[in-house]
Amino acid sequence: MVNDAEKFAEEDTKFKECIDTRNELESYAYSLKNQIEEKEKLGGKLSSEDKETMEKAVEEKTEWLESHQAADSEAFKAKKKELEEILQPIISKLYESAGPPPVAKRIQQKKMSCRHRSATAVIL
Repeated sequence: MVNDAEKFAEEDTKFKECIDTRNELESYAYSLKNQIEEKEKLGGKLSSEDKETMEKAVEEKTEWLESHQAADSEAFKAKKKELEEILQPIISKLYESAGPPPVAKRIQQKKMSCRHRSATAVIL
């Protein structure tokens, strides 16, 4: 009986991992889909080409999810990684074109003003 419990516990752990990885991929894909559709969020900041690329990638993964309900956790992880590899260059390009966030700009300005004061103090 103890052996059966250990066996089932191991199976339960594998099953839980599979469900968790499936949920991660599904959540990631649907979150991206919603962000792409909203003009106030990601959708309004993307070029039409990048938006189309992202929509296609998300759609492919959601279709795969629907047709591969019984896939193992490694397959779900691989599909999430594929999706990330497609989207990462687009998102990186978006952040690069946006420049530093406002907090970083303020910090940079403070550093510049501190340097200016230091230079002034040395001259005096």
